[in-house]
Amino acid sequence: MENVFYYKTDLNWKEGRIGEISEPTLDTIKVATPPEFPKGVPNIWSPEHLYVASVNVCLMTTFLAVAENSRLEFENYSAEATGKLEKVERTMQITEIVIKPKITLKNKEDEEKALRIINKSEDVCLISNSIKTKVILEPIIETV
Repeated sequence: MENVFYYKTDLNWKEGRIGEISEPTLDTIKVATPPEFPKGVPNIWSPEHLYVASVNVCLMTTFLAVAENSRLEFENYSAEATGKLEKVERTMQITEIVIKPKITLKNKEDEEKALRIINKSEDVCLISNSIKTKVILEPIIETV
């Protein structure tokens, strides 16, 4: 496996505070200033949403890889992530992201293993390791 990868996106302004991000092999996503800001647009993905989502998705994909390598059998994985945007000194920053992954296991005896795997996944998640935002993990492990 190579050690360097590049991910290119294109952005085109459409109107007002709305644009579209694209990549030749992926669906186009409409993006905008969030409604909390002047001239913000509701119901459209914002940079803030995408930032929080990238951490949430990275945790899931990392968990899937680590769980597979660890032979953890599970029924379901879902997660809620909430980013906290606040003013720090004179700039706005997403200072923390709380992720609440919910892992449903096939076997109750795998609960401790699942907890170790989700914590390890957060430790090695490349997006979490690339940002200065504090990531807080609050896992919920349950059995079918």
